[in-house]
Amino acid sequence: MINVRRVRIAAAVVIVATTSLIAACGASSTVTTPAASPTPPTTTSTAVPTISAAISTPTPRAAVTGADGVPRYDHIVIVVEENKPYGDLVGTTSTPFLSALATGGAVLGQSYAISHPSEPNYLALFSGSTQGLSSDSCPHQFSGPNLGASLIAAGDTFIGYSESLPSPGYTGCSAGTYARKHAPWVNFALPASTSQPMTAFPTDFTQLPDLSFVIPNLQDDMHDGSIEQGDQWLSGHLGAYSTWAATHNSLLVVTTDEDDTNHANHITTILAGAHVRAGQYPTRTDHYGVLHTLLDSFRLAPFAGATSTPAINGIWTSQP
Repeated sequence: MINVRRVRIAAAVVIVATTSLIAACGASSTVTTPAASPTPPTTTSTAVPTISAAISTPTPRAAVTGADGVPRYDHIVIVVEENKPYGDLVGTTSTPFLSALATGGAVLGQSYAISHPSEPNYLALFSGSTQGLSSDSCPHQFSGPNLGASLIAAGDTFIGYSESLPSPGYTGCSAGTYARKHAPWVNFALPASTSQPMTAFPTDFTQLPDLSFVIPNLQDDMHDGSIEQGDQWLSGHLGAYSTWAATHNSLLVVTTDEDDTNHANHITTILAGAHVRAGQYPTRTDHYGVLHTLLDSFRLAPFAGATSTPAINGIWTSQP
């Protein structure tokens, strides 16, 4: 099990380099005037260091609502499914877990992906830019702001959990049903300890990092396997967390990377947990809007595409 407190300490090794990258791209605590569209950063060959971690107990935070209305969560988990349009995942007999999650959570009825195929959308959600990609090619190494670096620089913690990842910090493009194209943090100069197999996902949810991504493998993310199989995997791996989150100042976000190319990239996005008002919401958003919301929760300045897409609003119980 990965200890998020040690990850904070270990991540300090790379804070100087990470902060320099963020400063170079203009990140600060003040939101600057957004550009019309983000400029893809330069590809680099920065090596990823190996950082160790151990177990400790984090101190819970009190829930605080920021200026944009987004609660300050103790833990946020984001899970990304594959290639399914809006309407395929909610209210069907194939998806009892997701349908129940939607009933108790907020369903964003006008949520859209950014591009095709998969990889540019994962990058958009994590870094506010498709990084100029229009394919699922691998490997890549990018410089520039990203969600993991922003969290670490602020003293928060981040881990990406990938099912079937052969070992922590693995940088290969594929291994069995694991695909690096779905793990965007591997493409940035983050500590190797931020990339973990799903077997490291803690059963004691207080041990989770402040923010984490969960990426099922190609069989369980509805890409190669069925929708039913994907729903069962979510129930088995995140059902307990979704119940716990509602009473522990935490949040679960479920989205898909893109549609099936036949529905204008209209996708399903569900937020469930503490401080969420259940219902269906028609406000248009996309991966950049979800990224902006995550940054807002941790009081971090938006960057790249997130600056021009507002955070998700109107779904929080703290708002009228």
